[in-house]
Amino acid sequence: MPISHTGSKAKPVICITVGDPAGIGPEVTKKALKSTELKGKADFFVVGEVFPRKRNRRECGRLSLEYLNTAFELVSTGRADALVTGPVCKEDINALRMDFRGHTEYLAGLSGCKKFAMMFVSDKLKVSTVTRHISLRDVSRCLSSKAIYDTVELTYQALRNNFSIKNPKIGVSGLNPHCGEGGILGKEEELIILPAIKKLKSISAGISGPHPADALLHDAYNKKFDAAICMYHDQALAAFKMISRDQGVNVTLGLPFIRTSVDHGTAFDIAGKGKADPGSMIAAIKLAIGFVKAC
Repeated sequence: MPISHTGSKAKPVICITVGDPAGIGPEVTKKALKSTELKGKADFFVVGEVFPRKRNRRECGRLSLEYLNTAFELVSTGRADALVTGPVCKEDINALRMDFRGHTEYLAGLSGCKKFAMMFVSDKLKVSTVTRHISLRDVSRCLSSKAIYDTVELTYQALRNNFSIKNPKIGVSGLNPHCGEGGILGKEEELIILPAIKKLKSISAGISGPHPADALLHDAYNKKFDAAICMYHDQALAAFKMISRDQGVNVTLGLPFIRTSVDHGTAFDIAGKGKADPGSMIAAIKLAIGFVKAC
């Protein structure tokens, strides 16, 4: 297992997985660690190969999972203060006959964590999703007032504890266009989302909704909200990646350790060509360091 370590325990220790060894993860990791933005800010464990490998789907899937399991051991036993993950190919990992939905669900499973959420962070927008890696046709069935409550509560605590926002303002989206138009386009807002928001008022009066998703994300981008909550993956990510693709960070809320990630995929088409932008990896590492210092 290739693991390289730099420095001493005097600084935050960040564990980085390169992700799929045939993707751009090794390249963006190597570029990020050479960046002047990170110089002297932390010590690092790098788990995985930092040179590109020819793609062999089964072997690369196996290695991706091996890197992740090793990194989990390092961070869960306290040898590292935070985990930053590079991109993996879910299809290749699932070729190993695993039900791998993503880093978020896998790390939560290893941790025994039942209450967790996926939050996307950039200087321009912060947004969490209630459902994650599921088919669009299953979103309505999987929505519940409890899931919405838990996601908002985790986001609220992250804004206070990790981002030092004393009284966060959080907007919660609807599911349907125009929040269902009073039930004409769907009743999830009335039956599922609104009851959760009413209960959340006991946490903070700064939590509101449901808001039409398009208007909510525009308002969050313009800082009228500290964070937005969306009901499903692409409802949040279409807007987020439009404005923050090369600087965005994926954060897992609710884990017993800090985990951040790039918000892009393996980009096999440009792997090994020296073209990959390390911006998201740099941002993920910087955010992890900031979270460690905030603890």
